Amino acid sequence: MTTDSPAPRQRQHITIVSETFAPEINGVANTLKHLCRGLMQRGHRVTLVRPQPAGEQSDRLPASLCTDELRTRGLPLPGYSGLQFGLIRPARLLRLWQEQRPDAIYVATQGPLGVAAVRAAKKLGIPVCSGFHTNFHQYSSYYGLGTLRWLLCRYGRWFHNQTRLTLVPTRKMQHTVRQMGIDNARLWSRGVDCQTFTPHKRNASLREHWGVAGNELAVIYVGRLAAEKNVKLAVACFERIRCLHPRARFILVGDGPLRESLQARHPDYVFCGSQQGDELARHYASADLFLFPSKTDTFGNVVLEAMASGLGVVAFDDAAAAEHIRQDENGQKAPLTDDEAFILNALRLADQPSLLSRMRTRARLDALDLTWTSQVELFEQLVLNQPEQGPYHATDEQSVSIF
Repeated sequence: MTTDSPAPRQRQHITIVSETFAPEINGVANTLKHLCRGLMQRGHRVTLVRPQPAGEQSDRLPASLCTDELRTRGLPLPGYSGLQFGLIRPARLLRLWQEQRPDAIYVATQGPLGVAAVRAAKKLGIPVCSGFHTNFHQYSSYYGLGTLRWLLCRYGRWFHNQTRLTLVPTRKMQHTVRQMGIDNARLWSRGVDCQTFTPHKRNASLREHWGVAGNELAVIYVGRLAAEKNVKLAVACFERIRCLHPRARFILVGDGPLRESLQARHPDYVFCGSQQGDELARHYASADLFLFPSKTDTFGNVVLEAMASGLGVVAFDDAAAAEHIRQDENGQKAPLTDDEAFILNALRLADQPSLLSRMRTRARLDALDLTWTSQVELFEQLVLNQPEQGPYHATDEQSVSIF
């Protein structure tokens, strides 16, 4: 398979505004990396506006990801270490976009940097769209800030309704944001690189390093080790599996605030830290059963990566799994409110090797159709083929912001 595609008839200039991007490791950064690379391959000019990455001074992104880059001041996001929000004066963006006017602007995050970008774009009449990538209003309850949920929902509604379109990754999320009062939601999903993520990268030496011999079961979790990812259910699920399969091993790939306590409580688990590229692909392919217990993800790129790697996926009927997992065919999915069903689905695959093998094969075959090329083409249709807007003048109501 190839990820290349023909260049568009007209080269356009798009600016991507995001408070996270590579080399940071998260779903938003991963999605935008593939989007930018795909737009560049199709001949577009891509300008990226983002905060200066923490600990990084002068290294620039490769030319395959963007044509130009503007870095702003960044501050840590409270309660969510490893992420930050960007700060910039709208006047700076106004000057930049007056001198080098984009054809369209895509704002991927809704922090202060995103607010400044939307205001500047609308003042200049540049078409601006936004993305609903992260459920911050749902995350608040995991960090003792449940009382702020209503405020975050109100802010999200205010922010996204100022943009021409809000792109969401699933039909269920499209329904959810419409219930929030965001009335411009359009579907834009995700793809997966099946050349990077492939069963062919299964590695016997890595399995041996994990302590997995022969046909013994390697259960894997890939993602942030944080409360909002529902890692505690993955742990409970694996412990039930281990009661029946004592030689099974639990592999956790990722980092986060729960890692230290998990390692102290479960020293027999294999903690691999954050992995990227071919190393991440080797970890996926060398496992057997993939647990995705999150109930807060807007999509969950890891589900597609696990499918492409030929794993037995166990998830809830939500986000990516709701779109791409078919129960008893290419994976297992449980009702969102039924934790016991999630565990029983995992136990079923662990107890039936032939069923697990069949589902792993089907998952890989289905993933081959989920290309980034098709998603980049859809993004072009949604975001780049928009008429210019007239000059924008904020009303008092529109000027309200919690920042």
